[in-house]
Formats: sequence, C-alpha cells, structure tokens
Amino acid sequence: MSPQFQGILAMIGACTIWGLSPIYYKLLKDVPPLELLAHRTLWSLVVFASILAMQGKLARLRAALGSARAVVVIAFAALMISANWFLFIFSVQQGHVTQTSLGYYMFPLVAVLIGTVVLGEKLKPLQWFAVALAVVAVAQLTIGLGVAPWISLTLAATFGLYGLVKKQLTVGPMVSVTAEVLVLSPIALCWLAVVHGRGDGVFGADLGTSALLMFSGLLTALPLILFSAAAQRVNMVTVGLLQYINPTLQFFCAVVLFGEALNTFQLAAFGLIWTALALYSGQSVAQERARRRSVMTSAAEFPR
Repeated sequence: MSPQFQGILAMIGACTIWGLSPIYYKLLKDVPPLELLAHRTLWSLVVFASILAMQGKLARLRAALGSARAVVVIAFAALMISANWFLFIFSVQQGHVTQTSLGYYMFPLVAVLIGTVVLGEKLKPLQWFAVALAVVAVAQLTIGLGVAPWISLTLAATFGLYGLVKKQLTVGPMVSVTAEVLVLSPIALCWLAVVHGRGDGVFGADLGTSALLMFSGLLTALPLILFSAAAQRVNMVTVGLLQYINPTLQFFCAVVLFGEALNTFQLAAFGLIWTALALYSGQSVAQERARRRSVMTSAAEFPR
C-alpha cells in the first residue's frame, strides 16, 4: 500500500469520525453542554499528554508555552476551539445538526475570506464567485427565515480563526492541541468542581454515561492523529476535498437519522454552498495540476 493511499484512508477515517460524531453527542443529550465540554477538555488532555509521553515529547509543551506571545496565541486558539466545541455540542443536543453541517460546508469559503482579508492572499475570479455565492446563501437564509444562521456562521468563523492562529505556531499539531487543552483544563476543573459541589454532576452517577464521557478524549484525539498522518502523505487539495465527507455525514445524520426538517430556504442555501464548493474545489484542482506541470517542466529543462 503506497503512502499516498494510506494518507487517503487516514483522511477518510478522520472525516468519518468527525461526521458521525453527532451520534455520540446525541447519546449524551441529558448532560449539560458546559459539563460535557469540560469533560471533553480534560479527557482530551489525558489522551494527548499520554501520547506525547509515549513519544518522549512532553518537554515540548514548555517550548509551546515558553513566551508571553506563545501563551497568548495558544490561549486564543484554545478559546476559538472551545467555543467551536461548545456550539457544536449544544447544536447537536438541541436538534440543529443541519446548521452544524452547513457551518462546516461554509468553513472552507470563510477560511478563504479570512486568508484574503488578514493574510493578503490572492483569489482567482472563480474563487471570488464561489465566496459571493456563499454570501448570497447566508443572505437568502437571513431574509427567508427572518434571522441569520448564527450557528453555521459562528462554527465556520471560530474554526477559520482557529486555523489562522495555528499558522502562527511553530510546534507540531499534537503539541499545540495538548497545550490548548492544558490551558483550558483549570477552567474545566473549576466548572466540574462547581457542578459536583452542588450535587448536579453526572460523572460517577451512571457507569454508561461516565464511560461515554471518558471516551470523549479518544473521540477528540483519534481523528486528529489520522488527519496529521494524512496531511503528511497527500497534497492539500486532496485533503481539502476529502474534508467535505465530514459535513456530508453530518447532513446525513441530521436528515436521515435524527429526522430534522429541511425548509425551502435551507435547501436553497445548501444548493448555493454546494455549487460554491464545487467551483472553488475545481479551481483548486486546476491550480494544483498547473503547479505540477510547471514543476515537471522545470525539472525537464534543468535536470540535475
């Protein structure tokens, strides 16, 4: 099996876990979102720290948090990912998985917009048109439903800002995520202390629920490990295309498994977003092919 094929399988595995994760959070619908988020943070820290310890890389956490700037960057990344996690958990429990799916479909286009505005990245006309279609989708949803799709927009924006901040970090993904949950852990511990202090904590009251809460650490860590493995073996265009498995499976969970209703405005928004993603992805594939041809041509003209 070639390294590229291994990478594709790893990416499919990561996106499948992310896409089907609403089923897991639906099983914990009676656990308050903040309490569930606190457990996810703490058990993720246990898993990530254990992995780093086995790799002999725990000392790298000190480097990741070795300066005031690094702490600020890590803290901001932690804030963005925790906000994203909380809203996702809340949305699943409240029956808004359709909106989470739309948010993760929007994410690539929001990330492109952030890159253009903040990093000065240049877009091709077709990519600008794709972004414009996403704006139209949001506008028609807002007008049609009388309210902006805040869940979708916030999920896309927080994940986009999280990705932007991660570009400022020089440590590896495993170390940076461990540092993020480490920063969040004191807050999570304090919240669980408050919850259990007033007698409302669910952990320990039921074996099944407690086991599911502990499993949140592995559920968080495993797809990230698979994603990291995929990113090392396949090009970013392929990684980007395969990421659409995640919101597609979320959409499947929402409509088929959870029976969430879709109105005309939502269907129109999905249609616009899917069209935008097809255009953007097509342009990305074309650019990657052009880049490869350029590299091959240069190699042929200037052989070593």
